[in-house]
Amino acid sequence: MQAPELTTRFRILPLLLCCLSAHAVAGDRAPLRISPALLAQADTGGMPEVSAERVTQAPEPAQVQAPAPVEERTPGITDVTAQRIFGTRMQEMVADGDVELRRDGVVVNADRLTFRELADEIQADGNVRIVRDADVVTGPRARIVLHEWTGEFETPTYSLSRPVAGAPADAPREAVGGGSAEVMYFEGENQFRLKQATWSTCPAPDPDWYLKSDDLALDYDREIGVSKGSSLVFQDVPILWWPWAEFPLVEQRQSGLLAPTVGLSNKTGFDVSLPYYFNLAPNYDATLAPRIMSRRGLQLAGEFRYLTPTYRGDAYVEVMARDRMTGESRSLGSLQHQQQLAPNLVGSLNLNAVSDDEYFEDLSSRVENSSRTNLLREARLNYAGGWWNASGLVQTYQTLSGEEPYRRVPQLLVDGRRADLPGAGVFAIHGEYVAFEHADSSFTTGSRFVAYPQISLPYEQAGYFITPKVGAHYTRYALDNPQPGGRDDITRSIPVFTVDSGLFYDRDTAIFGQAYRQTLEPRLMYVNVPYRRQDDIPIFDTARYDFGFAQIFSENRYSGVDRIADANQITAAVTTRYIEPASGIERFRATVGQRYYFEDRRVTLPDESESSSNTTDILAAANGRVTASTSIDTAFQYNPNDNMTQRFNFGVRYQPEYAKALNLGYRYSRDVLRDIDVSGQWPLGGGWYGVARVSRSIKESRITEALGGIEYDGGCWAFRTAIHRFATNPDDTTNAVFFQLELSGLGSLGPSPVSLLRRSVPGYGKINESPSNRVFGGN
Repeated sequence: MQAPELTTRFRILPLLLCCLSAHAVAGDRAPLRISPALLAQADTGGMPEVSAERVTQAPEPAQVQAPAPVEERTPGITDVTAQRIFGTRMQEMVADGDVELRRDGVVVNADRLTFRELADEIQADGNVRIVRDADVVTGPRARIVLHEWTGEFETPTYSLSRPVAGAPADAPREAVGGGSAEVMYFEGENQFRLKQATWSTCPAPDPDWYLKSDDLALDYDREIGVSKGSSLVFQDVPILWWPWAEFPLVEQRQSGLLAPTVGLSNKTGFDVSLPYYFNLAPNYDATLAPRIMSRRGLQLAGEFRYLTPTYRGDAYVEVMARDRMTGESRSLGSLQHQQQLAPNLVGSLNLNAVSDDEYFEDLSSRVENSSRTNLLREARLNYAGGWWNASGLVQTYQTLSGEEPYRRVPQLLVDGRRADLPGAGVFAIHGEYVAFEHADSSFTTGSRFVAYPQISLPYEQAGYFITPKVGAHYTRYALDNPQPGGRDDITRSIPVFTVDSGLFYDRDTAIFGQAYRQTLEPRLMYVNVPYRRQDDIPIFDTARYDFGFAQIFSENRYSGVDRIADANQITAAVTTRYIEPASGIERFRATVGQRYYFEDRRVTLPDESESSSNTTDILAAANGRVTASTSIDTAFQYNPNDNMTQRFNFGVRYQPEYAKALNLGYRYSRDVLRDIDVSGQWPLGGGWYGVARVSRSIKESRITEALGGIEYDGGCWAFRTAIHRFATNPDDTTNAVFFQLELSGLGSLGPSPVSLLRRSVPGYGKINESPSNRVFGGN
């Protein structure tokens, strides 16, 4: 056989011709480039051997084609380098000593490699390392059919990290995991099966946690894993076991067990819940969650969610056949539904109910639920008509404590605004019809009709604005059982006139060498509303506004329309801001304001008396970042007539870095409350963080809320525990304990206190990223 023919068929590289002899020297590298296309065309009969001795008979290196650079390899070409290469062409080639095989994105390293050309199969022995894209597998022995990507790997250690199909190119999702196994089977593109395997997102070789499985199948085409005979091991201690689990390999919905939650509270005792998630279809799913409370008994909870192009909703129910402490059955139901009925028409339902008034107080460990007083039950329609909108609703409540609100059965609302009138005028209108009912027959009921058209003429320039407005407020009441001596048919017509105006000044200044743009913004608002008798109008949905900057520039000091306050008044306020010129960030703001009356106020609520003072309290507020890491927020209300402070709030936060925050707050309201609040999150060293909050009522000499917890960031896992104590009233205290273990890339075990910590500790930062919840489902 002539050497040129051998070179044509096998494309032997010059380095092979120069460096190999009949007795290859240790350390020499012999590359071989093989084209599968050429191999397929070759005659399979009587093929001579290819060995180092035969290769030495090839022409001089100058007569042989030079190898292409690695980065310019032709797809499908196989490159092999080793200290020695020998074998029979088209049958079997053996590479020995520091072997490296490359084809497309696959790199195989081994001490010895046998390449069976017709089958396109390799067998690698000794220190085998296979790299394919971002997958890395190492071990003592492997057999792979390259074009099919099938075979097996003995006792491998592996790391799988790959972009998932369908992910955006600029932010690819990745399925990351690694571990070891007795044997790893390659079952085609993106298909793996492992026997007696481990899997973890922690770094090898000694992960803090891992999933141990008798049989583990990974399907990266469907992004699904199946584990049989599995246990979860944390710090060498098995903490969970399940016979079978199907789980997503990326953050997607997948039927299966969700993370169990474990808690402890003085109301429920030891509290365990194990939810199961049903991925029924792409647009709807369900969750079933049995919950065992040592003091209460067994509860079953279920949730069903659905989503279509025209409607969506969420139905939730909790059922307890018998509460061990009360001896009664207890339940909760909730339905939220929204539906697009027409292009401009949307309907919604919000229905909530519990079996008894103490349901949340007894069975919830969250203060926001335990302090609930009313549950909403409402059906609503909304129509968008361009410059006007209309809505209709039927609204009732289940009252858990306190006085039951009036029912609206129904309420019809119309609101409109047009800013295209001649002379830059703006027209606005508010209309309402509502029928009020009440469960207590002693309450006044009836209907109310409101029409409030308004016209304003806003005029704005660079340094000032002025907006006069005039309106006519018309109201009619038809009452069924009016107050003794009161009217049953009441009509009220009130003209309303306001003028709102303001100036804007700014200048360049500097504080401690830092340049700022300072503004000065005075504002005046005049309101004139004549007096009309209203003392026999029932209070359906009206209350006095909480006095503050949001209310001081309103035309009515009452919310709702059962009282339209008489007014002949002017409100004055001035605001200054310090703004960084380069970034536009507002660093500091301070405001002071007061209202002045030209006449006594005669319209009142039943529990109020007429006021003859010609001024209101003085309001002042300031907030901003006084240093790079320290910010303040304070508000002050002072009564100049009595020379007394009515309210004072002060808060300061020190936050030099993420997950480092210290807060101090003080709240005072004359004859109502006097509280001090201290909270913070701070690293304790070694990955440990402390979190705490204490709220104390100085007026009542008691702790109203206390929270203490610790967190640990283990890199691929995090642990947090928190103890929470709160009292909705002095005689009823709830104590709850939270434990949570987050395993990055797998899921979390236990109820999460993160939302509680964020609400309780301003500036709180979660010490680790959110888990993908891959094994336990999640969505």
